Formats: sequence, C-alpha cells, structure tokens
Amino acid sequence: MRELFEDGMQSMRMNYYPPCSEPEKTIGLTPHSDASGLTILLQVNEMEGLQVRKDGMWVPVKPLPNAFIINIGDVLEMFTNGAYRSIEHRTTVNPVKERLSIATFYRPAPSLISPENPALFRRVTVEEYVQGFLARKLDGKSYIDVMRIQNGVGDNI
Repeated sequence: MRELFEDGMQSMRMNYYPPCSEPEKTIGLTPHSDASGLTILLQVNEMEGLQVRKDGMWVPVKPLPNAFIINIGDVLEMFTNGAYRSIEHRTTVNPVKERLSIATFYRPAPSLISPENPALFRRVTVEEYVQGFLARKLDGKSYIDVMRIQNGVGDNI
C-alpha cells in the first residue's frame, strides 16, 4: 500500500451541515462513493450524520472521540482491480445541532494490474477520470460502473 500512494496526490475539504428543523425532508449529501483512493474523515464535533450502505440498508456511523474514518474510494477499487471495494455513503442533517467534518482525499500512483490479474476497469488519465466524475451528479456508485469493463477485456489502468 505504501508504494501505491507514494507519489500520489492529497486534497482536503471541510463540510458544514447547519441544523435543519425538518431533517426528514433534507439530505446533507446525496449517496455517492468518493473518486479518491482513500478518504480520511474526521467528524469534528462528533455529531452523527454519516451513513454507509450495507446490504441495501443505510447504517449510521457512530462518531468516536478523536477517531478517523477511512473510506475506500473508486480510484483505489480500480487500481486494486476490485480487490478493495469503494464505500457508498451519504450524510444527513440534525434538527438541533450543526455537523462539521474534515475530509482529506488521497489518490494512488501506480497500478496493480498483471497478466494474472487482468483489468476490470477502463484506462483513463486522472484528468479524464476527475472530469467525468465531476460532470455527473452524485448518484451512488454509478460512476465506477461507467469505468467497469463489461466483458473483462480492455486496457490496463
């Protein structure tokens, strides 16, 4: 894993979700998977709101004091040729208190494709991938499905 991220790139985002009197009518962030390799998330004020999809159900992630949450992103799923699966998640809002989070995103460098482990995803540049990802609305893990090689034959990443 160290070699995978050694020459990679990092970015950061802070999220603020204000209190909402009708949280059942509002979503903080729609379901999606991250475009990065890894996402390291700190739930700053330990307010619940992050949920992950597991077996078709939304499961809340209980904040722990001074703990990081690590999410696998689409790029890592593609670079590991599906060995690690990206995490579909969303955020909700609270009726009384704001929620703050800080996310840092890591993109890996080299790939893990070999003749014994053929590519499952199309080959694209980072620029093409990010442009395609940002051009689509957040909708579950739909973008990684666009990148998937349907017949199992194609370019290496």
